[in-house]
Amino acid sequence: MSFAQKILKWYDQHQRNLPWRETREPYKVWLSEIILQQTRVAQGMPYYIRFVEVFPTVYDLAKAPEKQVLKLWQGLGYYSRARNLHETAKMVVENFDGVFPNTYNQLKSLKGVGDYTASAIASFCFNIPEPVVDGNVYRVLSRFFGVETPINSTQGIKYFKELAREVMDVANIRDYNQGIMEFGAVQCVPKNPSCSLCPLQESCVALKENKVDLLPIKQNKTKIKKRYFNYLVLLDENDNTVLEQRQGKGIWRNLYQFPLIESEKQLHIDELYPLVGENEMVPEFESLSLYNNEPIVHKLSHQHLYTQFWILKTSHILEEGTAWKAIADFPVPVLIADFIKTLKI
Repeated sequence: MSFAQKILKWYDQHQRNLPWRETREPYKVWLSEIILQQTRVAQGMPYYIRFVEVFPTVYDLAKAPEKQVLKLWQGLGYYSRARNLHETAKMVVENFDGVFPNTYNQLKSLKGVGDYTASAIASFCFNIPEPVVDGNVYRVLSRFFGVETPINSTQGIKYFKELAREVMDVANIRDYNQGIMEFGAVQCVPKNPSCSLCPLQESCVALKENKVDLLPIKQNKTKIKKRYFNYLVLLDENDNTVLEQRQGKGIWRNLYQFPLIESEKQLHIDELYPLVGENEMVPEFESLSLYNNEPIVHKLSHQHLYTQFWILKTSHILEEGTAWKAIADFPVPVLIADFIKTLKI
């Protein structure tokens, strides 16, 4: 029995019942793939269900305001995925009359759709023999064949794509691609896999050479950068506050936040005072107090945010402010969403 046949047999017996596997509709498959990028199935499932309920067709998603899309995405992280999701829906409606393209190359031309996602949609929906290579597939192939080329190197990316193409089952590409990803997610897991119960154990190079814990290999990760955020939470006598929308190409673009002062280190109150006075969004205020004595450490992929929330009370009515009870309607980083839940007004 070949490698692919063993994967297909295992998948037939162990596949999870997931809603996006019940359809070949490209819109729903694409939606699930974008949501599940860098997201576990358990975390992504509720988001998929909500998106399908709120935006049942690509037309519904395309015409939605970005604010609504970002709010629905809130908590998933990597918000560029949400913005790309929205832009792609518009592209499909405007350039393809609302019908997802049915070729790998056309799919890859869509915003935020790379090799993996294009291959997934092409094979799952149209039975096009394109191999998928995600983190799970990298792990399965590197262990089974004993490949020590770093999976995030230029050479590794090319090699694993070629290897995946070589071993795939062309005749049953939909189930095979889903099967090998499922195998990596359920059986050939990153830590402590059940190798004694694995149907591939007899031919697995990593198991024979005691390298299961060493493969796959990644090149050195990017150094983690520390950043220090000071959010200014303004409150007037009518319980209004001030929100600003993040701009630029950094994290959380187009999400909302309280006025922010970023510093080189953790600030004490006497160090913050002169900086607050320079912020154009802040009127005269009567009191300034630190909400959290210990910084909240919010960890992103390449940076750690050490965050303090400062409460500023003012007698000036914030006429262009936002009612505190209305801020839950704005898409905000989960760091701020958690703070909002704890502050009692």
